[in-house]
Amino acid sequence: MKSPMPESVPSLAAIGNGRGGFEIASTQVRSPMGSEVRVRMAAAGVCHTDHQSLNWDGPLVLGHEGAGWVDAVGPDVSHLVVGQPVLLNWAIPCGHCLPCQQSHGHLCDRTQGLSKESPSVASPHTEWQQQSIRRSFNLGTFSEYALVRSEALTPLPAHLPMHEACILGCGVMTGVGSVINSANVQAGESVVVLGCGGVGLSVIQGARIAGAKTIIALDKRLESLERARRMGATHTWRIEDNDAKFEAALAHVRSLTDERGADYAFEATGQHSLAFAPLKFIRHGGVALQLSGAHGEVSASMLDFWWDKRYLTPLYGGCHPPRDFPKLMRWIDEGQLDVASMITRHYPLSQLQEAMDDMLAGTNIKGVIVFDKDRT
Repeated sequence: MKSPMPESVPSLAAIGNGRGGFEIASTQVRSPMGSEVRVRMAAAGVCHTDHQSLNWDGPLVLGHEGAGWVDAVGPDVSHLVVGQPVLLNWAIPCGHCLPCQQSHGHLCDRTQGLSKESPSVASPHTEWQQQSIRRSFNLGTFSEYALVRSEALTPLPAHLPMHEACILGCGVMTGVGSVINSANVQAGESVVVLGCGGVGLSVIQGARIAGAKTIIALDKRLESLERARRMGATHTWRIEDNDAKFEAALAHVRSLTDERGADYAFEATGQHSLAFAPLKFIRHGGVALQLSGAHGEVSASMLDFWWDKRYLTPLYGGCHPPRDFPKLMRWIDEGQLDVASMITRHYPLSQLQEAMDDMLAGTNIKGVIVFDKDRT
């Protein structure tokens, strides 16, 4: 039998099999080298992307949102210390390529596969059943321990609860960042948000923080619209099943925007078929943003692009970690950004399937896997 990797720690983890399923099993995570850091996970957010990743090439340690404590550092790490609370993010900017130099860390050549260098730590790093396996987004947060590059970590203030901080690393950053960084919404402008789940509610909060005058939330669920109101939506509209072309919803939006349409519309439904839907709700010269990461073929009428409309598919809310995560934390401290109310339920790792089922059913705004309740 092959012996464990030297100086490794046992780590219970959710491992996707690449065929839509996963299992909770014991792995071994080695000690960090160079500029690597091993993190003892405290909490991890559950995202629709995690469900999609069940069909990615396996075996794969699942999860890509999370927060925890520095467990060990490599010899080249001087800015982080053992025991320090940290937020994990999957941008992992190299800091020296052209996008990073332009403060577009989310488009880093290394992360996007345009560099010979990998954003992953050196392999082998995680071992399961005597084989080396990969980690989702080079993080794998559904695991008691994660081994990552130090660039994937942002220090957290000690007073910010881990089970709240963990969702900043993807959904909140995507929603708020798409408003602030990608769209650059200005005070007094109008915003439509199609889909009021975790990302959509983050868009609404970002629009409120930006000073948008009119924030219109659209969703099929009344409870989602009630949450949107609490997060800052100035108007809500329930989309009925017989309004598949959004004709009634569009009429309502136009009635609130001098019949022109909104300045910005964000799609955050998670439904790829609605990728071009936000174009319907914006004025001439407006901006439509699709946040669901839609891929494949989706049809659209060219009339929806008339006239001078812009269509963006922002990645990760334009995240540049050194700039954006401290900003999000400051807004939490100032009471402008409410992440606590977005977390509906906590689950142990053993209940990950239930957490995913609740997410898909729309029961949760955000579910969180908690590894150590006593310390979060």
